[in-house]
Amino acid sequence: MVNTQGIGPLWYTGVALLVVGQIMRMTLIRAQRPLRAREPLLLRLPVTGRWLALNGPATKVPSHTHSHAQTYAIDLKYVPEGSGRGVTRQAPPFRWLWPLARRPRLYPTYGMPLLAPADGVVVATAGRQRDHLSRMSLPAFLYLYLEGFVRSLGWPNHLLGNYIILDLGEGVYAVFAHLRRGSLRVAAGARVTAGQEIAECGNSGNSSEPHLHFQLMDGPDVMTARGVPFAWHYRDDDGVERIGVPEDTTHCVPVAPLPDRSA
Repeated sequence: MVNTQGIGPLWYTGVALLVVGQIMRMTLIRAQRPLRAREPLLLRLPVTGRWLALNGPATKVPSHTHSHAQTYAIDLKYVPEGSGRGVTRQAPPFRWLWPLARRPRLYPTYGMPLLAPADGVVVATAGRQRDHLSRMSLPAFLYLYLEGFVRSLGWPNHLLGNYIILDLGEGVYAVFAHLRRGSLRVAAGARVTAGQEIAECGNSGNSSEPHLHFQLMDGPDVMTARGVPFAWHYRDDDGVERIGVPEDTTHCVPVAPLPDRSA
C-alpha cells in the first residue's frame, strides 16, 4: 500500500508473507484442538468482587480459538457493584470515532488484584511490557484486528502481554494474561497457595481494554499445549450459587470456600 512504484517485488513479498502467516496460523489451530473431552477442573475464581464474563466457554467452544491453547479461555472485566446507577467508577464506553483511545488507568479493572486459583508452582512469567492505550473506538478496534494478526505471528508474549503460568499439578497449567507491568508478585519457581495474590490486571499484549484473560492447558507451552476445561464456584446477580463458568455478558462473584471435590 505504501509502495509508490506500484506492484512489484516488494508488493509480492508482502502478500506472500501474509499468506504464509495465515497458513501457519490455521495449522496451529488444527494442531492444538483438544483430542478428547474431559471433566472440568473445579477451581476458585481468581478474583475478588463482581466481574463480567466475555468470550467464555459457557457460550461457545472454542471460546477464543484452539491456537495458543485458548479453547476454553475466558475474559473477565471488573464491574463494581451498582455500576450504571450513579456509580462514578465505571468503564468508559465504546465510541465510534472519538476519543480514539484512553489511558488504561481510567478503567476499574486496571490494577485489580489477581489470585491463585489453586495451590501450584510458578513455571514462567513476563512482566516488562507496557500497558498500552485502549482500543475502544471503531478506528482503534480495526487497528486491534490487524495488530492481533501480526502479534499471533510472533512470540507468545506478543499476544499474552505480561503473564504468569502456574503448574497446578496432574499435568494442568493455568495462564493469567494481559497483566499490569510491574505488578507481578511471584517469580518462576515460587510456590503459591490458593487465594494468594500473584499480580494485577493490566492492558498489555493483544488487549482492547484492561481485563483478565484466563485459561487452563495440558502443558506449560501455549504454542504446543491444548486447552483444558474448568469450573468455578460463584454467585450470579440473582444471588444463586453455581458451579461452572458464567455465560457471556453475565456477572459472577466468587464464593469461598470451594465445595469438597469428593462430595
